[in-house]
Amino acid sequence: MNTLDYIIVAVYSLAFLGLGYLFKDQKDGKDYFLGGKSFGWLPLGLSIMATQLSAISFISAPAFVGMREGGGMQWLSYEFGVPLAMIFLMVVLIPPLYKSGVVSIYEYLERRFDSSSRLLLSAVFLINRGFSTAVMVYAVSIILESVLQINFFHTLLIIGVITLIYSFQGGMKAVVYGDMIQMIILFVGIIACMGYGLHHLGGWDVFVSKMDTSRLTAVDFNSFGFQAGEEFGFWPMVIGGFFLYTSYYGTDQSQAQRMLSAKDMGTVRKTLMFNGLIRFPVTLTYCVMGLIIGTLAYNTPSFLEKIPADKPDMMIPVFIADFLPHGMIGLLIVAILSAAMSSLSSTINSLSAVTMEDFLDRSRKLPTEKYMMTSRFVALFWGVICILLAAFAGNIADTVIEAINKIGSIFYGPILATFLLAIMTKRTHAIGANIGLLAGVIGNVLLAQFADGVVFWFWWNAIGAVVTFAVGYLTSMIIPAKNEKVLDFFVDWGRLGKGEAIILLVFFVVIILLSLSLSQFFV
Repeated sequence: MNTLDYIIVAVYSLAFLGLGYLFKDQKDGKDYFLGGKSFGWLPLGLSIMATQLSAISFISAPAFVGMREGGGMQWLSYEFGVPLAMIFLMVVLIPPLYKSGVVSIYEYLERRFDSSSRLLLSAVFLINRGFSTAVMVYAVSIILESVLQINFFHTLLIIGVITLIYSFQGGMKAVVYGDMIQMIILFVGIIACMGYGLHHLGGWDVFVSKMDTSRLTAVDFNSFGFQAGEEFGFWPMVIGGFFLYTSYYGTDQSQAQRMLSAKDMGTVRKTLMFNGLIRFPVTLTYCVMGLIIGTLAYNTPSFLEKIPADKPDMMIPVFIADFLPHGMIGLLIVAILSAAMSSLSSTINSLSAVTMEDFLDRSRKLPTEKYMMTSRFVALFWGVICILLAAFAGNIADTVIEAINKIGSIFYGPILATFLLAIMTKRTHAIGANIGLLAGVIGNVLLAQFADGVVFWFWWNAIGAVVTFAVGYLTSMIIPAKNEKVLDFFVDWGRLGKGEAIILLVFFVVIILLSLSLSQFFV
């Protein structure tokens, strides 16, 4: 990096400090955590996408596609379950949560069951989300340090302190509009990498002639994920992905909080449809970027020798350092920082929302002024915790990233099923729901302990959900208990035949057909 690159990073950093100041005035907790329910579908949709397209995705996914042994375009299969999950969310899960008026989605479980379900799931969210985000920040910082000669703690401070300040001041408005800007910057960075990669290869035709065509396979109907070595099969990725994404977008506070911030249910549906339609094209774009840069690496010995055989994730940072001009390097550093800051800002806001609503203000109902002051200091607390965790993640981060994905799949299915029991059944009571949740989690833990590598971890999401729902419902029928907290859980199934659902269903078919015919586009 030279002076121009540092200027670009500095200007970007100062701009985001100003963003927090711009939105520093909030009236109450809903204004701070939900932006006053004032957001339209575009800023919410881009904010969700920015959080999803994390720095790890920007670095790791292209490396998986372009360099990793056994990788390739099968990364696209991660997206197959998304449109179906969005349909289910807009028809079944999000409407009752939105209409309930909650800030923390886990409050809904106390209204329907009791405080034990709410506090248990809140605690799981706080631990899992705080730790996983810290590891993501660590991974980004260590990659930038090793390849681009940016000191680890300097990178950590840039990401952490700036994000902390604008999140502390601006609340959800700063998070959403900051994410929107960061998403645009990140996508520009992806396009820039593609363009410069093709330039150094000698153009599209040269790229196609030198590309490893075995990496174009994206759909595998023969792999079912029930024996060693079977991963990324069509059915586990669609079925397991459906449960994973339904749970992540609908029962993880960091994502569901954006749905609760929409100005009305029509905006929620448009936001979900936007996310269901835009995720695949964005993923396809950075996968193609990975193919291009991976092809360049395999055909450029000086490039390839700088990428450790056991660390293909270094491909993108090495490319940025060695093949981009100054100024563009600064922009790509900003893109990586943007992705990391987007994930961290969302985490800080959602962690503070859950802490306030589910623990600190659950029964006390603080006065507005004290609530706002406490909320900001809780956000500050969680920001510091994430930064400290990132600073000390060192020796375990290389393995924890994969482990966290698997740990998430242990919990996502059971958590989703707990919400479905609350929303879709009348007879389920708190005892049944809690026993079902425990059964689902224990079942998945046993799979992880004794069948990891045999039962593909994407299946854990579906298995845990089915076990939790079945055990929770049956237990509620067997064990008598009063259930006087039944909420209005009417589901408008007729919406399945309306515009957004039909569009997403057609799009699901389109992305499968497109993935099957990828080789025709690289000729």
